[in-house]
Amino acid sequence: MKERLDWENQRVTQKNREPMHSPWGAWESAEEAAKGERGSSGNVLSLDGTWKFHLAAGPDCVPEEFYKEEYDVSAWDNIKVPGNWETQGYSYPVYTNYVYPMGRADEERYTICASRKTGKREMNPPFVTGDNPTGCYVTEAELPAAWDGKSIYLNFEGVDSCFYVWLNGTFVGYSQVSHSTSEFDVTPYLKDGENTLAVLVLKWCDGSYLEDQDKFRMSGIFRDVYLLLRPEQGIFDYFLKAVPSKDYKDGTIDVEFKFMDGEVPVNCRLLDACGNLVAEQKAVDGKVHMEVKDAHLWNAEEPYLYTIIYETEHEVNTDHVGIREIHIEGNVVYLNGQKIKFHGVNRHDSDPVTGFTISQEQIMKDLVLMKEHNVNAIRTSHYPNAPHFYELYDAMGFYVIDEADNESHGTSMRYIESMDWETIRKLWNEMIADNPDYTESTVDRTQRCVERDKNRPSVVIWSMGNECAYGCTFEAALEWTKKFDDTRLTHFESALHVSDKRKYNFDNIDLFSRMYPSLEEIHEYVNEDGRKPFVMCEFCHAMGNGQGDLEDN
Repeated sequence: MKERLDWENQRVTQKNREPMHSPWGAWESAEEAAKGERGSSGNVLSLDGTWKFHLAAGPDCVPEEFYKEEYDVSAWDNIKVPGNWETQGYSYPVYTNYVYPMGRADEERYTICASRKTGKREMNPPFVTGDNPTGCYVTEAELPAAWDGKSIYLNFEGVDSCFYVWLNGTFVGYSQVSHSTSEFDVTPYLKDGENTLAVLVLKWCDGSYLEDQDKFRMSGIFRDVYLLLRPEQGIFDYFLKAVPSKDYKDGTIDVEFKFMDGEVPVNCRLLDACGNLVAEQKAVDGKVHMEVKDAHLWNAEEPYLYTIIYETEHEVNTDHVGIREIHIEGNVVYLNGQKIKFHGVNRHDSDPVTGFTISQEQIMKDLVLMKEHNVNAIRTSHYPNAPHFYELYDAMGFYVIDEADNESHGTSMRYIESMDWETIRKLWNEMIADNPDYTESTVDRTQRCVERDKNRPSVVIWSMGNECAYGCTFEAALEWTKKFDDTRLTHFESALHVSDKRKYNFDNIDLFSRMYPSLEEIHEYVNEDGRKPFVMCEFCHAMGNGQGDLEDN
């Protein structure tokens, strides 16, 4: 059998990519860190701006050795990064709900009926069509003289769908999972002065079968790109748990660190919202425990945030801390001991002009509008948002269902001759959700979401993804999530859709979720089962002219 290409192999999700961790500020001093201004650190070099760009018809049409330093790209077009190439005059956006817009068939693969209206449509994961527009990006980056000889990491916060990276003509790595940060250690590939960065982005890859969200399909480097200066010995990551006491009067903060190369001394200071020192501790065996008397608790109505500062010999980082607790009692969700209801929205990163690239001004417009209409919750449909958006959710007070970048909706139409819903439901999970070949990639998508956003107080629920059906892949993802984080609830609406071939494990799902149920279905669940809290995670789908049906409900 011919060896699969990286972008047609569901078992290859990365090459040389660093493990996922919480976003890192890397400030130079405690005073600078206390301000917490994004991008203000001298240890961060933004690569956003104008890049050289060439769009090839497919990966086989890419100019040979375009990634080398001596390759002349002066005649190439200019493109804005971050941005989608479709919103900048190259190719065109594709809108589809669940029908996969890529795929090919041959004698070893299969054809499906994907739509009542359009008839046959090819779908054969992990393989993708030969019609696969491929973007070639090149830019120059000049390192500050003070960075010479230090550890430097290259970060991409969002690239659709998969991409390869070269520095100064040398291969650095490969990554996929579009709405997830990908970080590479580029220290060995950099040189003094000017450096040539080349990136190859494919519109479709095997991961596109797990990114079948109802949306316009667009491609490119659509979130921020930057270089990050880090010490050789320092904090690699941390997991902070801030919870109230049983009587909700006091609080405790526990931090567990992961180090880059051996444990280093860490001094932690906790400040209140006015900047007053609340507690100070040094890490012992990579852990810190702090007591907070008369704690201010975080919730959507009063999103009180403390500031924690982590100081090592060569670097300072800061984060905001919200002390809060969420649990289920009976079939009711409680936050800080009080019953809560989610009045939420499902939010896509989508703009008619900028596509997937959403600025601070754009997200703030969304959030202010939500607050004005008494919205207190956001489901990040159907992928993690840009990392810094969660800082806004923390500060403004939103309960967040943080959703992994996972939807394989199109597989619901596999081998369908009879289009009745019960038939679809029982076949839906066979191709991906209950296929062990996809366990690794499914768990990877969940881990990347959870590991990145684990320190955000606004995130109160982890969602495994959107419409995928259910099976062994999600059983494994949920088991990992529950073992890793005992401070949040779990959600996966698509767990309803299973075959009748075996018994499935739903023990690690905390909420019973439905989309677009009838009132009769809601009453049936509440009256006949009702063991878990009911969450109607979608109930009105706005497309085109808007959701006029709300007037009748």
